[in-house]
Amino acid sequence: MRHAWIDASAGVAGDMLLGALLDAGADPDTVRGHLAALVPGEVALDVGEVRRGELRATRAHVRSTADEHPHRAWSGIRDLLTGSSLPPRARESALAVFALLAQAEARVHGVDEEQVHFHEVGAWDSIADVVGACVAADDLGLDEITVSPVALGSGRVRTAHGLLPVPVPAVLELARGRPVHAGGDGELATPTGMALLRGLTTGSGPLPAMTVERTGYGAGSRDVPGRPNVVRVVLGEPVPGRPGPENEPDELVVLETNVDDMDPRVWPHVLQSLIVRGAADAWLTPILMKKGRPAHTLHVLARPDLAGTLRAYVLRATSTLGVRESTVARHALARTWAGVTVEDAPVRIKLGVADDRIVHATPEYDDVAALAAARELPLRQVLEAAVAAADAAGLRAGAPVPGG
Repeated sequence: MRHAWIDASAGVAGDMLLGALLDAGADPDTVRGHLAALVPGEVALDVGEVRRGELRATRAHVRSTADEHPHRAWSGIRDLLTGSSLPPRARESALAVFALLAQAEARVHGVDEEQVHFHEVGAWDSIADVVGACVAADDLGLDEITVSPVALGSGRVRTAHGLLPVPVPAVLELARGRPVHAGGDGELATPTGMALLRGLTTGSGPLPAMTVERTGYGAGSRDVPGRPNVVRVVLGEPVPGRPGPENEPDELVVLETNVDDMDPRVWPHVLQSLIVRGAADAWLTPILMKKGRPAHTLHVLARPDLAGTLRAYVLRATSTLGVRESTVARHALARTWAGVTVEDAPVRIKLGVADDRIVHATPEYDDVAALAAARELPLRQVLEAAVAAADAAGLRAGAPVPGG
């Protein structure tokens, strides 16, 4: 499992995060190719090394290559992304980021979401920053991303809406439920940067326990004396924790709704999209509604700060007219990953652990399914081989955690 922790203690902007992901190993040509296919002839991505204070960093500069750019509101950007050839996870992430921006702007200005015109964040360079960062995160194969408390800045800044206090209202709206601090003078966090953090990350906190693989530094356009203006990304493999009776449970929310009038072929896409948007889990239960009509209950398990985003998506993506919400406590085993070889190919084994001992060892289904398809073998056969390989490697209930 590959985890990325974003250090936004100096602030965050779309180009800074993109630069950090590229500096951490994402392929610039992959990002350029997808941008060229999405907005052909409009932008170019220049990637180079700069210094900010005493630190070396990568600057990702999006440059216009068109005389004029079409005006794009939220509905137009959504159609552009939905019909694109972006990798599925990158496309869903970009849609989630712009949906968050639309919701924030709608709330701040008191308009309907569909009527939002983004101004700064609807410009061609912000589209490139958002899509570029989502493609870069997908290219790095990140399974989970978390972020430090975010520096927002202070003072005032001139925008398309006039002179506004820092943090600007859209940034504060996007910061709801997340730890933040002022961090210094000026605008340190932009709406695009904050929306990327909300759309890509699953939580906030200090650097988690991990085996560090690599780091990346992304520079902004400003060079601030005495404070390196960079976003830092740390990539690595999580180190399993030691959950025990003394650990407090996670407080999560469950969103539910009953649906009896939707094409069932849509459900797999809805469930996957909820996971991409940060849900801890999403599932369906067959039910029988009034008048004997067969239906489904959609359940979504999520952190409280994501409830609004996921609720809005459920209302938009399904035919329901309302969503129930309740608070639950979750007691979970710590989890980590180990690897085995099956048919000369790597397969990940998900480990549930407690007190440095394995409680469960389960082959990752996506790895097994991909291997079965590539070798044209029965899925059952590859799954059984993966279980046997895990057992042979000592990855079984009661065994010590590797490297623990």
